[in-house]
Amino acid sequence: MELGLAGRRVLVTGSYRGTGAATARVLASEGAHVIVHGFELEAAEAVASGIRRDGCQASAVAGDIRTDDGAARVIEAVAAVDVLVNNYGVAEGGSWQSPAQDWVDLYQKNVLSAVRMTQGLVPGMREKGFGRVIFLSTIGTHRPAARMPHYYASKTALLNVTLSLAKELAGTGVTVNVVSPGVLATEEVMAGLTRRASREGIDTEWPSVEAHAAREWLPNPTGRLGRPEEVGRLVAFLASEHAGFVNGANLRIDGGATDSL
Repeated sequence: MELGLAGRRVLVTGSYRGTGAATARVLASEGAHVIVHGFELEAAEAVASGIRRDGCQASAVAGDIRTDDGAARVIEAVAAVDVLVNNYGVAEGGSWQSPAQDWVDLYQKNVLSAVRMTQGLVPGMREKGFGRVIFLSTIGTHRPAARMPHYYASKTALLNVTLSLAKELAGTGVTVNVVSPGVLATEEVMAGLTRRASREGIDTEWPSVEAHAAREWLPNPTGRLGRPEEVGRLVAFLASEHAGFVNGANLRIDGGATDSL
């Protein structure tokens, strides 16, 4: 399917690593000019240069979008985009005993970083009559754990932000959606599960670790972990011309792990 992304300018926040980098590569492979964002230019440029080596279009931008000044510098540098993928976010350890400042800190990182970029870049989309805003959340908004309550609370806020913004932009040609992944086989997740397997005396070859994890630790009907590029493909569809009637939606991509309607 031709997605109609050729020539579109796409900013993916936090795309210097992990799922963001995979998403940037998928979007670039579909013909978009991807702007890779990082907190340090060197890390962002490493991903961008890899994309260019594959014959696709990419540039890099750096700035601390957790602050007003840092976000403003990124917005000024990119000037205008057709698609904004608010991918940046962090999952940090904590509990119900975590101090209030930890809650504020995660809200800054997981919510306000995206709000800043949206406020700065959506007016240009609105003026053109076309745009896509895509937030990245988690299936933990449906299945929050006792641990990390501040993380789940901040990610749940993105679902409300998505629907509110979709209503704000009604009839403008700009759509707003949120993608909620389950557990993905990122380098960090693979390393952590492999360490757990070692502690429990399980074969530490990744296929064995993944099969055990998908059966015992992180079960889902698909029987495996997700791949970061699979999230990228869903984001690419939402960014495309074909997704114009998908608006204000939360799309789970979790292999069926979320056992609720």
